[in-house]
Amino acid sequence: MSDDQDRPRDPEIPEWIRDIHDQDQAPASHGDSEGSGRSMVPARDTLPERIYLLPIHNRPFFPAQVQPLVINRERWEETLHRVAKTTHHTVGLAFVGETAVDELDHEQFPEIGTAVKVHKIQGEETQFQFIAQGIQRFRITRWLSREPPFLVEVSYPREPVDAEDDETRAYAMAMINGIKELLPINPLYGEELKHYLNRFSPHEPGPLTDFAAAITSAKGQELQEVLATLPVMARMQKVLPLLRKEIDVAQLQSEISDQVNAQMQDRQREFFLREQLKVIQRELGISKDDRENDVDTFRDRLESLTVPPKVLTRIEEELDKLSVLETGSPEYGTTRNYLDWLTSLPWGVRSADNLDLPHARETLDRDHDGLKDVKERIIEFLAEGTFKGDVGGSILLLVGPPGVGKTSVGRSIAEALGREFYRFSVGGMRDEAEIKGHRRTYIGAMPGKLVQALKEVEVENPVIMLDEIDKMGQSFQGDPASALLEVLDPEQNVDFLDHYLDVRLDLSRVLFVCTANTLDSISPALLDRMEQIRLSGYIAEEKVAIAKHHFWPKLLKRDRIPKKRINLTDAALRQVIEGYAREAGVRQLEKQLHRIVRKAAVKLLENDQKSVRVSVNNLEDFLGAPLFRKEQVLEGEGVVTGLAWTSMGGATLPIEAGKVHALERGFKLTGKLGDVMKESANIAYSYVLGHLSEFGADADFFDSAFVHLHVPEGATPKDGPSAGVTMATALLSLATHRAIDRRLAMTGELTLTGQVLPVGGIREKVIAARRSDIFELILPEANRRDFDELPDYLREGIRVHFASRYPDVARVVFA
Repeated sequence: MSDDQDRPRDPEIPEWIRDIHDQDQAPASHGDSEGSGRSMVPARDTLPERIYLLPIHNRPFFPAQVQPLVINRERWEETLHRVAKTTHHTVGLAFVGETAVDELDHEQFPEIGTAVKVHKIQGEETQFQFIAQGIQRFRITRWLSREPPFLVEVSYPREPVDAEDDETRAYAMAMINGIKELLPINPLYGEELKHYLNRFSPHEPGPLTDFAAAITSAKGQELQEVLATLPVMARMQKVLPLLRKEIDVAQLQSEISDQVNAQMQDRQREFFLREQLKVIQRELGISKDDRENDVDTFRDRLESLTVPPKVLTRIEEELDKLSVLETGSPEYGTTRNYLDWLTSLPWGVRSADNLDLPHARETLDRDHDGLKDVKERIIEFLAEGTFKGDVGGSILLLVGPPGVGKTSVGRSIAEALGREFYRFSVGGMRDEAEIKGHRRTYIGAMPGKLVQALKEVEVENPVIMLDEIDKMGQSFQGDPASALLEVLDPEQNVDFLDHYLDVRLDLSRVLFVCTANTLDSISPALLDRMEQIRLSGYIAEEKVAIAKHHFWPKLLKRDRIPKKRINLTDAALRQVIEGYAREAGVRQLEKQLHRIVRKAAVKLLENDQKSVRVSVNNLEDFLGAPLFRKEQVLEGEGVVTGLAWTSMGGATLPIEAGKVHALERGFKLTGKLGDVMKESANIAYSYVLGHLSEFGADADFFDSAFVHLHVPEGATPKDGPSAGVTMATALLSLATHRAIDRRLAMTGELTLTGQVLPVGGIREKVIAARRSDIFELILPEANRRDFDELPDYLREGIRVHFASRYPDVARVVFA
């Protein structure tokens, strides 16, 4: 029984594939023996005149090639089936580039292709694989079938060559040498390719050239041009540069690979030597491992510290634990980080306080103009510390509008004392772990901000500023404001407990300076632990001094512009303050001055000017139209100017009362007033209504009058118990038909019995009055002390009337 009969038949493989396998298995002819050196190529007259075509996409196939090909089964099965039925088993391969199979048309096929012998077809579910043996170039002469399976008539063109020509032999030898040069430096070409090369000789330049082109990585279109070049000499002239380029790329790749391997070998060698050195040193007792190095590092840190006994006990316990843990274990890393924090804190390390009051005054005056009362309060605080010998444990709260210099005052305090300064903002903080730290059981746990601050400043007694303390939030992660109670309580912070450290930390020597814009959002318990210092804002004279001494020199120095090249007149500076930066702070003033510097720099460069002068006349060229106009005090019957406090400082508050009609009695309020101001308006209306005759007005005036009380700037919310006196005066002015004949402002709350109650924000209200050129005020008698405590420069030129009951107000207004 033959081998063919013994071999089982796979029902999935078509019969025509088995036929090709059977023919491949048949004994080779005499001309196909291994000793011939090359596989037998059919003679030109035995090649078929009609062949089927298969497209290839990546690169063309050359006659010198023998390699497997994979094609789509569904698309080309019929073509292979018909090839299998032929006696010659020959198919034409044509390069079609990137053309998609679905869009393939006979016009995409090139004129020149390669006829190949099909061997060993293997069928799978979606594709066929077969070995293609290149035979001969063909030229398409006529299309017999323009649809798959493509069938064409072909001719086999001659390849003109004179193998014995010296030039041809020289090209052939150069090509053989190039291939031999390429093989050892490119790992892609193996031993099989070397044996294959031995079959070619200079006497057969055509196959040699095709082989050389086939092993290059040139683009498909370049290789197709080589395939379509029939004269062998011209073809060799195209292939030799491609082969040379391939050699250059392979050499570069080899050099890069050698460099990388050399670096890797050096690093591996260094690593092995270091490891060997560690082992040798350890055996000799002159070296330590990583664990011993860590323990020694932590112990060295403790030598310069004065650690409390309880903390030292905890450190020793952790060091003993660290010495028995494996360095690669997660717990080793956790313990090491914990010890790193414990030994990095400045236990017992303090900086000496400079309690020299003249030095403190000099520092504060150098950094800040104005704020005399604030500076005096700080000097008093330092003087107290001089007798105590220490200013630690105190908590200062600087309260004031934005831009008045709260943060810079805190920095100046630290500089005056000679202490380290650390600032962090608690505005928007929602997690109490930011204050008290995370517990060590959590991944990525860290101490709180206070511990981090002490580690950074490296002393136990720094100045720590908690900025924006009025803007802390709450969330499911806790209440950081409550966590601050322990920090800011002088009775508790001597034993502050951070959750991460889990040891007691003494914060009593820290000077805490907090800042806030308002007190409303600060919890009473927290507020009770702090000493308040108010920064109420600046008047125009103070802003002029700040601009001259600080902002203007700083801006010119920062932009490296000589002072003489930009001249800002005093009148222009005052106009900037009055017309563009009227807020309580000075941040907007700095922005406007910076704007002037930028505009002036443009003029200096574009107009090639030596200097620019900024005066009142050309100020609008730099800043545009003023944002604020001179406040006009409203006058007339029923019009009175009040004084109000806001978080941005003080402001004048005009109040208008008018009679709408006499058809019925009524009272209407407008101006986006809060509940407290509405109550004040109703109290004022009731008081005036019940005491008209006492003030010389018609007792029946309001019986038939519909009165409208309005507070201008209605879009701005207004609330607070300080406008009762002003509203009552406006209603009385309306009822008596008498207008206020001078610039006068007032503040105070009124009761139904006519008592004038005290109000807050006297400093801010006095500043607002001065800003509006109002120098006659009416204040509650109970606020006399607040006015007397104001600095002399604020009280200068102001005439104040103090009233305990409303008749006192009426006598001043309508005298």
